[in-house]
Amino acid sequence: MATKIYVGGLAYETTEDELKAHFANYGEVQSATIINDQKTGRPKGIGFIEMPSSEEAQKAITALNTKELGGRRLTVNQAKPHENRSYI
Repeated sequence: MATKIYVGGLAYETTEDELKAHFANYGEVQSATIINDQKTGRPKGIGFIEMPSSEEAQKAITALNTKELGGRRLTVNQAKPHENRSYI
């Protein structure tokens, strides 16, 4: 089962290809996704990486958390399960 990694603090100009290449230095990357705002369509500055090996994922998390990409400091950690949220 793939390990999903949360990546926060992305520069708004970062592409999915750049994000994937950055993490590929630490192992195989199955997918790289940058999240866009539903209303504006602009990037939110967060994304997700999926890596098939939990060991490689942990290596990437350790190496890249607090490092810079595109002039911004990244927050990198194992993604938590999505919670359904209700807004009042």
